[in-house]
Amino acid sequence: MAEGKLYLRPIGFLYGPPAEAAIEDGLALPLAGGPIAFTAAVVIEGDLTSSQRRLVSVEALEESRDADLGAVLERVTRPRPPFAGLSLARPTLMGIVNVTPDSFSDGGLYDETEGAVAHAAELASEGAEIVDIGGESTRPGSDAVADDDELSRVVPVLEELKGSPAVISIDTRKSTVARAAAKAGAKILNDVSALTYDPACLDVAAEEGLDVVLMHAQGVPKTMQDNPTYDDVVLEVFDYLESRIEACEAAGIGRARIAADPGLGFGKTLAHNLALLANLSLFHGLGVPLLVGASRKRFIGGLGQNKDPKSREPGSHAAAIASAAQGVQILRVHDVAGSRQALAVWRASMFGIEN
Repeated sequence: MAEGKLYLRPIGFLYGPPAEAAIEDGLALPLAGGPIAFTAAVVIEGDLTSSQRRLVSVEALEESRDADLGAVLERVTRPRPPFAGLSLARPTLMGIVNVTPDSFSDGGLYDETEGAVAHAAELASEGAEIVDIGGESTRPGSDAVADDDELSRVVPVLEELKGSPAVISIDTRKSTVARAAAKAGAKILNDVSALTYDPACLDVAAEEGLDVVLMHAQGVPKTMQDNPTYDDVVLEVFDYLESRIEACEAAGIGRARIAADPGLGFGKTLAHNLALLANLSLFHGLGVPLLVGASRKRFIGGLGQNKDPKSREPGSHAAAIASAAQGVQILRVHDVAGSRQALAVWRASMFGIEN
């Protein structure tokens, strides 16, 4: 066995009554507290350049006396508490509102306050439990936006959304914007830099009581797609997110207030994105809710030959279902109504229930 860190990727998923029965019989374990169960896992031990992998049944996992393996297994299986007050018993949809002139998919459509507020209300009515408001495009090749410009875009929208049935999230890398958003009613700070672009965001989140989404990105938006490289993209992204969770805890942000996002499309090639999607269940070892934002991203077009982002909705729905099937709790999407329908049909088919 190679020496080094230990990771666990659950496989062999069961859904609905079969999952419940298998857990009761000791043949499966709950994934992040359920309702999905897993019957085996790939155990990975080593480092980024040399690792060994073995397939292990849940019976063997539970019988193991390896303390490190037991600690990882506990993080994988324990129930996740509500995030920003929302139950994570089934996939939660985060609707996207870009108050920007240049976002890759809908830049310029909702860059005025009235249009952005109306779109946010529409997304909430379609089933978005979270609405994510952003005033700076972080698409590949984009430049940073000045604080004042970003504030002028998002704060009026946030003020108008007070009383919304959806939880409001602010998508920003800047502490000044994060604090102003919190004062205007935002409950979640969604930071594509995992609170590293502006380290003061750590203090703002702790002081304002914001729940946080920590996303992995290699490099900065301007150049992140120039030549992204990894030794092992899955393990490197895991390690990075784990280190950022620890930084948050050290700053006074409890693990119950943290979600993690592997950052599809942010400093990743098509192969990197597909590796992350295929191994999402490994990230439950972080012990926090998972968020995936695949909606309309370039890699979907790369698979389906669709250059227009808006033509990528079928692929976006497929990525959402693939994520939910591995227990991902939060899905960041443009098309809330379509995603909700796709997930409802998937859930009814796999769980044998109508809702």
